[in-house]
Amino acid sequence: MTEQRRMQIGEVAERTGLSLRTLRHYEEVGLVVPSARSKGGFRLYTESDVDRLMVIRRMKPLDFSLEEMRDLLEITDRLGAADEPPAGAELERLRERLDAYRKVADARCETLRARLEMAEDFAATLRRRLGAKG
Repeated sequence: MTEQRRMQIGEVAERTGLSLRTLRHYEEVGLVVPSARSKGGFRLYTESDVDRLMVIRRMKPLDFSLEEMRDLLEITDRLGAADEPPAGAELERLRERLDAYRKVADARCETLRARLEMAEDFAATLRRRLGAKG
């Protein structure tokens, strides 16, 4: 197995668009724990850690709670387990839970689309009013 390149927290923050404070908070609550620490104690992240952070980042606009994020990550970790993959009833249960999150995400996306449409209509109204007085 090849060793993954390790990145310090600043590079990870830049790549993910998350603040250093947010990355530290995610570590504190156990969402994403850096894969290693340097001899000096600096957090070191791998590409897998960055991928995990991007999943979390994509969940944020959909208002998933930290507990929901943690649960979803546990589901995907378990489904992706190569050493002892889930089977039978466990696999079915995990897929059902994942599908429930998908349905919630789809519904929240639809709500956001409707809100965006209202906001765009409002902005267009303002532009028209500015144009009418000019």
